[in-house]
Amino acid sequence: MSARVVRIGIVGSAGAATLAGVVGIALHFLHWPAEPLVLAASGAPYLMAVAVLGVVGFAAARQWLGAGVAVLVTAVGAATQVPLYVADGGRDGHAIVAMQANLLFDGADPTALVEQVRTRDIALLTVNELTRTAVDDLSRAGLDRLLPHRYLAPGQTASGTGIWSRYPLSDTVEYDGFVLHQISATAQIPEAGPVAVYAFHPVPPIYDSGVWAAELARLHAILRRAPTDRPVIVGGDFNATHDHARFRAMASDRFADAAAQAGAGHLRTYPTDKRFPPLVGIDHFLLADAHATAVETVDLPGADHRALVARIVVERFGR
Repeated sequence: MSARVVRIGIVGSAGAATLAGVVGIALHFLHWPAEPLVLAASGAPYLMAVAVLGVVGFAAARQWLGAGVAVLVTAVGAATQVPLYVADGGRDGHAIVAMQANLLFDGADPTALVEQVRTRDIALLTVNELTRTAVDDLSRAGLDRLLPHRYLAPGQTASGTGIWSRYPLSDTVEYDGFVLHQISATAQIPEAGPVAVYAFHPVPPIYDSGVWAAELARLHAILRRAPTDRPVIVGGDFNATHDHARFRAMASDRFADAAAQAGAGHLRTYPTDKRFPPLVGIDHFLLADAHATAVETVDLPGADHRALVARIVVERFGR
């Protein structure tokens, strides 16, 4: 094979890698809810990372214009991802530990979940895909002894949602008009005062990407109406990643993504029931008037998601 053919191959591969990065950036900012594009946006970071190969390929071929373009694409892609790895400054307040878990109906091992709650000193737990069987199993495993207050909307298969709390719960609400259950309550934390707690689970885009987009917009509207006289903690399987523009809209203004606050980076939570590691992060905590100092994923045997555990500092109002 001649050097010219090799060079053409390198340049072509570099161009394709750079184009992949451009596609990833476009998907990151795209709002159009067409299902193939929504699903592809979950892989936007991988596409952006490929642009680095474009820089290497063009530089190896001494194609400096192409290398410059690839550097620019790489830089723009990095600008969308690097902030996830930079922690915000801390705040004063009362620290609690919260967990978000998707149970895969009643597939998750209840004993393992309760042991995580015990050993990690979980004070608030939001749960998705909560069945009545899972409620009974978790109770028998001792969850109600650790977190004696609860507001639950169990259902068939994926529809159920729940909140367990160490603290008394009041102002319970279930929001109508969603395919799956969306709920909220107020936790009365002695050291911090009232804290609004939401548990969300919009449908996945493979159900219907138009419904997915509409539900995220409606959940965003619910958060815009959240009480402003207290901190807010939102846990859920959002069926959306940081690279979905609709999720970033929710994690804006008053609200922030806990993982981004803590500089935890891409916390990939799904899927865990395959032969390969989790690829995307669709489980999140959103916070208002609160700040996460640490967020990590936790194995949950029997489920198809990893759970999230966050150390959250909540502000006290009225001082």
